[in-house]
Amino acid sequence: MRHKPLHLLKYLDENSGLPGPRANLTLVDAFADVAPEEIVWQLTGSPDEFRRLCATAALGRLYLERPDDEAVVARLTELAADDSWRVREGAAMALQRVGDASTELLLKLVDRFLAGPPRVVRAAIAGICEPRLLRAPEMADAALTACRAATDRLQSVPFEQRRHEDVRTLRQALGYCWSVAIAAAPEHGLELWTELEARAATDADIAWIINENRAKARMQRLLTR
Repeated sequence: MRHKPLHLLKYLDENSGLPGPRANLTLVDAFADVAPEEIVWQLTGSPDEFRRLCATAALGRLYLERPDDEAVVARLTELAADDSWRVREGAAMALQRVGDASTELLLKLVDRFLAGPPRVVRAAIAGICEPRLLRAPEMADAALTACRAATDRLQSVPFEQRRHEDVRTLRQALGYCWSVAIAAAPEHGLELWTELEARAATDADIAWIINENRAKARMQRLLTR
């Protein structure tokens, strides 16, 4: 048994796809499905980016198994604010894994994340604004609500602090999440889009978000029909 973790870690290292432009996300998903909990916890603190990414995604499974375990939620929240963008993406993957199994638990986690710092707020909207999760009307509306809350969070940051990397990360996510949410619920979404456009008149960051989303094909189809 003592040799199995070493074999697993070697396999992760040899098949990560890194260094390179794309990490092996198929392997990340497979690890998240089956990795022993002890190894997951061990790797959440690994200095290796790919190992930490795998463990972060796996925390979604642990949350599904024990949604009231504060240690799981707290660690996932910490990793959602990790310095590595890949690990932060792993946090969004963890939320999506939760959403695939339980919309109730996903919404609970999203609500908590929306109360966090900008990087954690980013994980909330990146997690819920996944097309496969938004087929039900209530989930599409929840995604719109999350985008609106995240936009409010961005606007609450003083202008002189918005160039900070964590705030820019949130702004970047809003630059595509709005279009995903609106495409899932066009009637309500376009109403909120009109409100967002009004905000853009006095806020350059909101104007940037508008322009980024408007450039997406899914948004262009809605605006030109």
